[in-house]
Amino acid sequence: MANVMVLGGGGREHAIAWKLAQSAEVETVYCAPGNPGTAAEEKLINLSLNPNHPEAVVAAAHALDVQLVVIGPEAPLVAGVADALRRAGIPVFGPNQAGAMLEGSKAHAKAFMLRHGLPTARYERFTDTPEALAYLRTHPLPVVIKADGLAAGKGVVVASSLAEAEAAAEQFLQWGPIIIEEFLEGEEASFIAIIVDGQVLPLAGSQDHKRLLDQDQGPNTGGMGAYSPAPVLDMAMSERVLREIMQPAARGLMRDATPYCGFLYAGLMIGRDGPKLLEFNCRLGDPETQPLMMRLRSDLYTVLLDATRGEPLPAALDWDSRTALCVVMAAAGYPDCPQTGERISGLEQSFPDTVKVFHAGTQSRDGHIVSAGGRVLGVTALGESLAIAQQRAYGTVGQIHWSGVQFRRDIGHLGLQRP
Repeated sequence: MANVMVLGGGGREHAIAWKLAQSAEVETVYCAPGNPGTAAEEKLINLSLNPNHPEAVVAAAHALDVQLVVIGPEAPLVAGVADALRRAGIPVFGPNQAGAMLEGSKAHAKAFMLRHGLPTARYERFTDTPEALAYLRTHPLPVVIKADGLAAGKGVVVASSLAEAEAAAEQFLQWGPIIIEEFLEGEEASFIAIIVDGQVLPLAGSQDHKRLLDQDQGPNTGGMGAYSPAPVLDMAMSERVLREIMQPAARGLMRDATPYCGFLYAGLMIGRDGPKLLEFNCRLGDPETQPLMMRLRSDLYTVLLDATRGEPLPAALDWDSRTALCVVMAAAGYPDCPQTGERISGLEQSFPDTVKVFHAGTQSRDGHIVSAGGRVLGVTALGESLAIAQQRAYGTVGQIHWSGVQFRRDIGHLGLQRP
C-alpha cells in the first residue's frame, strides 16, 4: 500500500487528493497543507508544511515514506519543488522549474508558442510605462493586458476602453513586465493533457467561467465555475486541438531540451478560424479539476505513478458519461478584497453520491468552518445531462450559506444554449 503526498490546499487539491484516495493501492494521502475539507476525508491527513519550500517537502516525503508526490498549484512548480524531489529520488508528478516557466512567464510562453508554430494572439512585451501607454493609444479595442509573472488568476484584464487599458498596464507594470495582446473572439474552453516527454494523454474537455458575474460580466477571477464535458470541444475540435496545439507543444518541449512530466493546460479561444491559445498552465485548472475528478473512472494514482516511471501512457482514460458541473461559492468582496472569517452553515448535512462539496478557502475555528479565502467552496454535481447537473449543483448551493456569499447563477449557460 502506498503513501501519497499532494501539495496545495485549494479546491483543486481537495479534488485530486479525494480521487487519489479512491485507489485500492493507496493507504494514505498526505495533504500539505490541505484544508478542513481534506481533513474530513477518509485516508487523507493534513500536514503543517509549506508546499513552496523544496527542502521541507523533500524531508517530509522521506520521513513519511511517500511513493508519489503530486504538485497541485503553480507556485511550488515555479519554485523548483519538483526539481528537488527528483534530485532526491522521490517520484513526483509535476514539471521541473524549466517546464513550469510556460506558466511562470507569459512572455516565455508566447515566445515558445511562436517558436513552435502554435496558434495564438499577436502580442508585444513592455517594461517601460510610457512605451506601453503609447502603444495602447494605437491599439484597437478591446485589448488584453497581462502581467508577465504569476498573479493568482488576477493578472489579466480585457479592456474595452483606453482608460481601462492604461490603468491595467500601469498597475501590472508595478509588478514587472507586461504583455499587450490582441483580443480574440470566440468561445473559451480548457484542454488539459498529461504530458510525459512527448507523450500526450488528453483529459476530458471542460469549460471555465472566468468572469465574476452572470453572462460573463464583471472582472476576471480565478474561475467561478466549470463543467465537463464541454460541447464546444466535440470530438472533431478535440482532435484538432490535439493535432495543432498539444502534440506540437510536447514536441516543442523535447526540442527545447525541457523534460516534462505533468499536466499541461491549454486555455483556448475557439473562433471561426479554429482554436487559438490564450495561455498555458503547468497544472490542472481550478475549478476545472473538480468536475474532471468527479467524472474520472480510471485509477489516478496508477496513471500518475506510471507517468513518473516513464511507462507508456494508456491510449485513453475512462470517463463517466454523465456531465459534472461545479459552482464556485466565493466570499464577499472577491476578487479584489475578499472578506474572511464568516461562519458557514449547511456543511454539516450529508449530500447524495452525485454531489461533492470541495473546500477551497476554508478554515476551522472554534469547532466551526469559516471562510478563509476568495473562492471558498466548489459545489460539484453529476447529472445525466448538463441541465440536470446544473440543477443538482444549484440545489446544493441553496443549502449552504454565509454572510456576503456570492456565486454565479448561470454556470453552464453556453453549453445549454447549444442546439
